[in-house]
Amino acid sequence: MADRTPMIAGNWKMYKTVPEAIESARKLAELMLPEPAGVEVMIAPAFPALYPVGQIISESCVRLGAQNMYWEAEGAFTGEVAPGMLVSSGCSHVILGHSERRQFFGETDQTINRKISATLKNNLTPVFCIGETNDEREQNKTFSVLDKQMEMGLLGFSAEALDPLVLAYEPVWAIGTGKTATSEQAQEVHAYLRQWVEKKFGNTLAKSIRILYGGSVKPDNIRGLMAMPDIDGALVGGASLDPESFARIVRY
Repeated sequence: MADRTPMIAGNWKMYKTVPEAIESARKLAELMLPEPAGVEVMIAPAFPALYPVGQIISESCVRLGAQNMYWEAEGAFTGEVAPGMLVSSGCSHVILGHSERRQFFGETDQTINRKISATLKNNLTPVFCIGETNDEREQNKTFSVLDKQMEMGLLGFSAEALDPLVLAYEPVWAIGTGKTATSEQAQEVHAYLRQWVEKKFGNTLAKSIRILYGGSVKPDNIRGLMAMPDIDGALVGGASLDPESFARIVRY
């Protein structure tokens, strides 16, 4: 791995009330002592918990992320959350284009592109999710699906602008299903994505961009994944809800 600091991110999805989130964050902050060396840690609670969780982890090594945001700075967009609101809640990261957002909430490559643009303007680190469904994989469409998601999602950006971007490869067939891509399957896709970035944006970004794997990551499979040359971390779903199991993943 080039000089890419591994990142372990926890997506809490629509779990945990505010008190539960505070309790989990407090426990996680304790479990991160002594601080794990050479790894960046981030958790993304639901919107109502962002500010209080941010307060709890502010003195720890754990960063705060959101699970989504809207691209406008403010306005009459009922139910949406603006980039500046996330920044003022203590967020440094935001997950964009998660397959659940695409599947259930009609997100498209074009709307995700606008969101990535807004995160970068607000000095937030976008964690840009891409991945194929089971049907697409069985029809050997994995790479063409990823090509389109990358092409449209990153349209109009320069290599310099994308310097903070984190990619997250999440095969949709492995999310919450208990099915995990083998380390080799994941590595094949990660290597392909890195080559794609190199062709499109050049060698410097391809070498520095971090590509996380997401999809049923657990304490017992993290080490095999992290041994792969192009896997730079994990976007963890279910296993991030339990501070102890998440801490074990961080300390793989």
